[in-house]
Amino acid sequence: MAPWNQATVVGVGLVGGSLGLALKERGLARRVVGVGHRRESLDAARACGAVDDVSLDVASGVRGSDLVVLATPIGLFRDLLAQAAPALQPGAVVVDVGSTKREVVAALEPLVPKGCAFVGCHPIAGSEQRGVAHARADLFQGAACVVTPTERTQPEALRRVIEMWEALGMTVRTLSPEVHDRLLAEVSHLPHVVAAAIVRVASDQALALAGPGWADTTRVASGDALLWCDILMTNAEATAAALQDAQGALAAFRDALEQGDRNRLRALLEEAKQRRDRLVRPNPGAPGTPRREDR
Repeated sequence: MAPWNQATVVGVGLVGGSLGLALKERGLARRVVGVGHRRESLDAARACGAVDDVSLDVASGVRGSDLVVLATPIGLFRDLLAQAAPALQPGAVVVDVGSTKREVVAALEPLVPKGCAFVGCHPIAGSEQRGVAHARADLFQGAACVVTPTERTQPEALRRVIEMWEALGMTVRTLSPEVHDRLLAEVSHLPHVVAAAIVRVASDQALALAGPGWADTTRVASGDALLWCDILMTNAEATAAALQDAQGALAAFRDALEQGDRNRLRALLEEAKQRRDRLVRPNPGAPGTPRREDR
């Protein structure tokens, strides 16, 4: 794809910093500007090569950019785009990298000025770690990205955005914002809530005996609480529905235990094992093995 003349990344943490590194490494942007609210973080982003220049002011940071990426917590998107909108150059493309889409797209599309475009995006790459210190150029390689166009999405902007994610090594799927949120509730938002619940119910005595399995199961609970609060609240309905389904699945295990039904318990465990084994190959690094956590 033809490189962006200048890309502005608003929020140069793990995902934003990794995007800056990847765009520069692959020659997909001639210049990258980082915008943030802490000089220390911006200096770190410039020092590691994620950005070429920095700004504490959103409007100044987006001026002259043909690509603007919102990579902060979701709850900040609307105010940041409102600040950026008057300074956007004609033809600029705005994308977000938020983990929910229905509320985000509905809020941001009307804020983009005429002559510019907005494309909702969710690169499913990241971890429970935070900050540009953990950014890496290969974060997106081999991962999936969902784009969520609407009737208002400009075809040319959509094409360029899809080409960008593909050039970063991602497999791109196109879904409506509503379908995206329903599916991500099942495979990302529900697991995070369940992991947090498991941590909360474990007694101090039990935690003294927790091993690697417990740590693996609950790792995502170490994710940033503010970021995840925004994610869950902007997808509350779908996540609540997924939790309801999970309660039904847990009830089946509880019933089997209370009734002493060994055959039923084994069948439930075997069904889960076989389904996971079909989806996730056991050897690390094999195709289909998750290399990073969904956000």
